[in-house]
Amino acid sequence: MIRYSCDLCKRDLDPQHDLRYVVKMEVFAAMDTAADGEDDNNDHLQEIQDILECLDDADDDQIGEEVCQQLRFDLCPECRNKFAKNPLGRENFATKVGGFSKN
Repeated sequence: MIRYSCDLCKRDLDPQHDLRYVVKMEVFAAMDTAADGEDDNNDHLQEIQDILECLDDADDDQIGEEVCQQLRFDLCPECRNKFAKNPLGRENFATKVGGFSKN
């Protein structure tokens, strides 16, 4: 039997009784081509798709984590709610970005 646990709070999750959420993230290096002086009529979405397909085909040993990294996490419902509210883990995000006072 496969055992699951929340990757944040480490709580054991019973696959038959507990709701489990899966978070998948992909972090990859941005390839800016505008600095090359190229024409801006390029299909940037297609370029990104081509790069990702090349990364899928390449050996994992050839590509370091600084170029492309795929992450997967299991979360319990409580940790999923915390993650959804603040996915980057910034403390007091609203007060820092919005400039709201603490009163």
